[in-house]
Amino acid sequence: MTVKTNKIKIFLVDDDAIFLKSLEIEFLQHADFDIETYVSGELCMKHLSNNPDVIILDYNLDGIDKNAMNGLETLIQIKSLYPNMPVVILSSQDKIDVAVNCMYHKAFDYVMKSETAFVRLQKIIETIFHYQKMEKELNWYMDRM
Repeated sequence: MTVKTNKIKIFLVDDDAIFLKSLEIEFLQHADFDIETYVSGELCMKHLSNNPDVIILDYNLDGIDKNAMNGLETLIQIKSLYPNMPVVILSSQDKIDVAVNCMYHKAFDYVMKSETAFVRLQKIIETIFHYQKMEKELNWYMDRM
């Protein structure tokens, strides 16, 4: 018998092992999330069948392997398979064109790596689930019309 949990499953994808671990610890300390961490876009893609609710994806993923997919390439692949998957890009890039390009490719949001990044990510996750709840309620209502 499998037990269904109501935990939000988050994929954290970053090639910076220290940042990845600190982000995982932040999430686990502040809420009851189910966290899976990956150091590359390729590993994230390989495990998409684990059905994450949200993916937090680093923009630069070539710190370990220079030939690795970057975050934008990973985002595009995720969206081609799961168009409704909320993906938040996390980056140290402070360039508006990078953020705009990520949003153009359907990222849910773009967050700069900083001391306040975790707080922003938490608020974004709340927003994602607020929108999803509203969408379900709207669909329920529309089905009854």
